[in-house]
Amino acid sequence: MADTDTPPDLPVGPSPAHPPTLRPRPAGAPRSAPARRADADVVVDCAVYVDGHRQAPVPPEDALRTAVAQGGFVWLGLYEPTETELAAIGNRYGLHPLAVEDAVYAHQRPKLEQYDDALFMVLKTATYVAHEELTATSEVVDTGEVMVFLGANYVITVRHGEHSGLAGLRVRLEEQRELLCLGPASVLYAVADLVVDTFVEVAGAVTDDVDELEASVFSPERTDDIGRLYQLKRELMGLRKAVGPLELPLQKLAERQIDVVPDAMRSYFRDVQDHAIRVRDQVGGLDELLSSILQASLARTTLADNEDMRKISAYAGIIAVPTAIAGIYGMNFEFMPELEWRYGYPVVLLVIATIVLLLYRGFKRNGWL
Repeated sequence: MADTDTPPDLPVGPSPAHPPTLRPRPAGAPRSAPARRADADVVVDCAVYVDGHRQAPVPPEDALRTAVAQGGFVWLGLYEPTETELAAIGNRYGLHPLAVEDAVYAHQRPKLEQYDDALFMVLKTATYVAHEELTATSEVVDTGEVMVFLGANYVITVRHGEHSGLAGLRVRLEEQRELLCLGPASVLYAVADLVVDTFVEVAGAVTDDVDELEASVFSPERTDDIGRLYQLKRELMGLRKAVGPLELPLQKLAERQIDVVPDAMRSYFRDVQDHAIRVRDQVGGLDELLSSILQASLARTTLADNEDMRKISAYAGIIAVPTAIAGIYGMNFEFMPELEWRYGYPVVLLVIATIVLLLYRGFKRNGWL
């Protein structure tokens, strides 16, 4: 089904409608675009849809012209395009150069921007990294990005990462003709819905890790879970950064009047927004629970250290008694109590044993031993 042919070389340069704009590279962005695998093509799939039906395959360079002529739209799926490749495609589709730059360098926060009559949306994707046992260095949540360019007759998805699942999404969406009939905005909705549903699955899997850590922290055995707790909290932060900022873009799509988003699509985006809010609250609750568990683990560690110090102090006090008495008699003075008495030695041992037992009983009664 997928057309994996790489499009021919195209002239590179700024769109005549949008002169080039120079701006600083976003904080945290790499100096160059991410390199995709050598065996991967930039065009994952390209298809024209008319009245909800996928049309006969057309070359990517002719897809937009065909879609406009037939009154449909083209869905072009890209995988980690280079700056040159995306700039060429941007010229053909009239994409704004600022949006093209964001799509190439990635590392953007979820957002929705409008350029004239087109939309550009950034969504963070997430996947749960399975592991046999959570350690202080385990990778739990892996994130990627999906950018969506939306116009009157086109939708372009740009994928960064290996876990967005857009190929399966396209197949499922092609089985929903009524939804595809609503135009390119239906693809944006399907992508956003898939991303949010994945967040729900990841949050559920992380919940299992949190439950395991909670049981370990409050188990009768002494465990050192601080490193694992901090690592999971750190990994959860990546999921929070993906989920939290998504609410505002979805709210705009659900409430604002946007030319390329039909009124019939607003209820769909409102549903996705509701799911995003719920998973945001779930992730926030997990983060707060981890903070509480971390504090409990620190308090339990401090309590265990105090118990150890009490035991050490108690035994030191017990040992001090025979040490002091033996030290006194070890000074070898001529005039010492009961020095010439036949039963002096066993009496001294009995006195030492009695004091030691009394001290032990006292410390035991007070919970020091």
